[in-house]
Amino acid sequence: MQDDSAESSPEFRVGQRVHSANDPRRIGTVKYVGPIEGHAGEWVGVDWDTGEAKHDGSVNGIRYFQAGSDRSGSFVRAKVISPGISVVRALELRYRTDSTKEEEDEMYVFSASNKRVSVQLVGKDKIQDKLSRFEELTGASLSYLGVSTPGDPGQIGTAVPNLKELDLTGNLLSEWKDVSTICEQLPALAALNLSNNLMSLDICGLAQLKSIRILVLNDTGIKWTQIEKLKHSLPAIEELHLMGNNISTIEPTSSSVVQGFDSLRLLNLEDNCIAEWDEILKLSQIRGLEQLHLNKNNLNRIYYPHNTRIHEFLGGNESQKERKLFTNLRCLLLGGNNIEDLASVDVLNSFPKLVDIRLSENPVADPGRGGIPRFVLIARLAKVEILNGSEVSPRERKDSEIRYVRLVMSKLHDPQEIKQVHPRFAELKNFHGIEDERPSVGGASLQKMASGLLSITLKCVGATMGEKPPLTKKLPATTTGSPLPILLDDEMESLMDLGIGNGSTILIDEES
Repeated sequence: MQDDSAESSPEFRVGQRVHSANDPRRIGTVKYVGPIEGHAGEWVGVDWDTGEAKHDGSVNGIRYFQAGSDRSGSFVRAKVISPGISVVRALELRYRTDSTKEEEDEMYVFSASNKRVSVQLVGKDKIQDKLSRFEELTGASLSYLGVSTPGDPGQIGTAVPNLKELDLTGNLLSEWKDVSTICEQLPALAALNLSNNLMSLDICGLAQLKSIRILVLNDTGIKWTQIEKLKHSLPAIEELHLMGNNISTIEPTSSSVVQGFDSLRLLNLEDNCIAEWDEILKLSQIRGLEQLHLNKNNLNRIYYPHNTRIHEFLGGNESQKERKLFTNLRCLLLGGNNIEDLASVDVLNSFPKLVDIRLSENPVADPGRGGIPRFVLIARLAKVEILNGSEVSPRERKDSEIRYVRLVMSKLHDPQEIKQVHPRFAELKNFHGIEDERPSVGGASLQKMASGLLSITLKCVGATMGEKPPLTKKLPATTTGSPLPILLDDEMESLMDLGIGNGSTILIDEES
């Protein structure tokens, strides 16, 4: 409990979002306003988002409110918390005042490896001068500035009439009518980020946001029920980001599948709690959907219903019999789930246009947990062009498929088992012209040995190895080792396992 003498201070209401007067990033919700037994004056009970406080909303055995956790609540005087500021006031703070050393230290971008890279401003004064002329601003970042209100009517549109992108991450907004007021004043606004604002589940007072193409609602507490209501106000939406909202179900309002979203191209549901693939199938009739991000959910299997099953899934309508699912989906990100079975990999071939797939951090794609390596994934996925973020070149595909076929041939001999476990085996074997090994008969042991030899050229490329001429050797196909110019995990793989064929060249390099 923070006891300061009461001075003239703003009034607060239960449910209001506030931040610490000294730290705009410490945000909470007012849960109680009034007296506390044994303590003079009026107090404000706050449940802090970070959970770093003192109690659960009770003092000396008396409960005043129920905090989210045992130590996320505290009582403070009104003067030490802030009700927030307007959008225009935030613009002035961000762009018309000199940045502090701390603010400049926080200016960064993310590299391809998702690491922070500091941004050094060149010609800072010129940039600052341009940014301070609000009418020229086309993009503004007002993250964590305590924005809680649109401000006076018309104020935003007058200040930044050409704004196209607005980042309001980590502020105090919660009412959709305020979002509507902001957007109505910015006719050119195409991208809006409301992440880390605890948005109301009661969607009312929201006008048509006709220009919004990208809407980011990560960590806002929103559920799919609210999305169904929002979609009517978003006729032009192309990208919708819903990360970190504990979404576990997709709940269409008018049928068994989600309808509408005619312009939606990308749907991001990463870092949620979806466990059943049936929930994802409810998105299958969003006709223009090209990218579906499902990393870090709880999915354990994938399937693609066919014929009668689709007919039943879409409600048994006779006109739906020939309809496909996910007809334009090109990118499906499934990293960090619990997928274990190979059937869930093979079924990805059923998606008509799917070429970009992420399966990393799933048991099925982790050799360390009994999963299959990259070359097997490539061979099993006929159309994949990008796997786990890396392009699959024509050379890698050919090498992977040949290596895969030879691996299967060396491990399995029952045609029925091969057909069942490796559905692409026969197709790939024929495509690459790989012949079966013919067992020798009679006593022709020398002929048998000779037929199993591969003509291999060994070529030294290591810097310290000196110049040595290439050496051609005859080696058995079952020879083990590390013949590819990459570091291999399994030193016992044979030449056949690795896809080495007659006439191949092996580069011998030093291990870096």
